Amino acid sequence: MPGNARSILTSPTTGGVTASFGMLGDIIIAEPDAYIAFAGKRVIEQTLNTTIPEGSQVAQYLFQKGLFDSIVPRNPLKGVLSELFQLHAFFPL
Repeated sequence: MPGNARSILTSPTTGGVTASFGMLGDIIIAEPDAYIAFAGKRVIEQTLNTTIPEGSQVAQYLFQKGLFDSIVPRNPLKGVLSELFQLHAFFPL
């Protein structure tokens, strides 16, 4: 991806999208309560033979772990993106 790329993670963002271009953005935004995971909870638990906590694949939990930069609801998303584009000089001020 070229510089200043952005990713917006909606629900669900899973599998190959999570493993590839979804996480390559310079700025990564998720919507509230989005389900974001490489694999489903059951698959992870069976593969690792361990229990993962409830809610560990939800945007708010992953934000606390540093997976992405911001959580933005859909209604204000257009304005937030506009400000980011201006900040990064995509459009003249």
